[in-house]
Amino acid sequence: MRYFLELCLKSVQAAIYNLDAEIIVVDNNSADDSCKIVKGLFPNVKLIENKENLGFSKGNNIGILQAKGEYLCILNPDTVVAEDTFERLLEFVEKKEKLGIVGCKLINGVGDFLPESKRNIPYVKAAIKKLLGNTKDYYASHINENKSGKVDVLVGAFMFLKREVYNEIGGFDEDYFMYGEDIDLSYRILKKGYNNYYFGETTVIHFKGESTLKNRLYARRFYAAMQIFYKKHFKKNIFFDILVWLAIKLVSFFKKKLNIETKNIKKYIFISSTINEALKSVLSKDIIVSLDLSSIENDTEVIFDANFLSYKEIIDFMQSKRKSKLVTYKILPEKSKFVLGSDNALIRGEVIDFD
Repeated sequence: MRYFLELCLKSVQAAIYNLDAEIIVVDNNSADDSCKIVKGLFPNVKLIENKENLGFSKGNNIGILQAKGEYLCILNPDTVVAEDTFERLLEFVEKKEKLGIVGCKLINGVGDFLPESKRNIPYVKAAIKKLLGNTKDYYASHINENKSGKVDVLVGAFMFLKREVYNEIGGFDEDYFMYGEDIDLSYRILKKGYNNYYFGETTVIHFKGESTLKNRLYARRFYAAMQIFYKKHFKKNIFFDILVWLAIKLVSFFKKKLNIETKNIKKYIFISSTINEALKSVLSKDIIVSLDLSSIENDTEVIFDANFLSYKEIIDFMQSKRKSKLVTYKILPEKSKFVLGSDNALIRGEVIDFD
């Protein structure tokens, strides 16, 4: 995770360059050298080191107690923002009354839109249909992914809101360790009379597989969180409890049956002005320097050089040039000696270190 955190922080630093903003990192007792990286590479970032994993909700609440700005952005460490993301959000919310949470368009590590970027309130009927594979009522499909408008629920990977609103409702409910807290926060803000918005005119990468592994533990935590939500806000539903039990059992079964396609990379395309010899030396296939993504063949991995391209250009490339699931992407952060990416939401992302 520390590599993804480094990329995230570099993108955020670029995005707040012209803004009066602060960055706060809350570490929930990471087993890697994330804290060392933050201290060494980002001395202006405020780092909070928890001595145990306190969960997503409590970790965020601790961090926000230290925040001083008018606005907050709750952001996963496995995300990449564009240089103009926060400026565009500030313009969008400037004339909004009763502003609740604003979310933006999220794409995964291969450029696909993530439908959880905008959701409806997960009433029991909608949640049961989702468990059975019908997501129409669960996601906010009434708004095009590139447009903007009011929605009910935003995703915790990226939430933009006023600090006073967050504090008014008491922040995240710490009964949720991980998963469900974003639905709960969105719903409580709606009940207070605020308006939540989806803003589809800026895009953020969310390397989903890095923060969430789809296994039995994930299923248990996710559906347990949904049970907390229903118990808190709605009447108990025995039918839903039975489906939750079945869903947790089925996750392990389908996980074993799932065939995750193995990549067969035939060549690399390095989007840059010059070759990186150190990177070239660790790759198993040919690497070609090019600025043309219009005719990429299957079984190609594109590596974006953030020393040459802006993060906005990288994000735009990924979402506009998406052609085939057999084309994958990695990013070389500026002044770094690794490339990383995530091709599948079911497995961890891949890092190639050439230090």
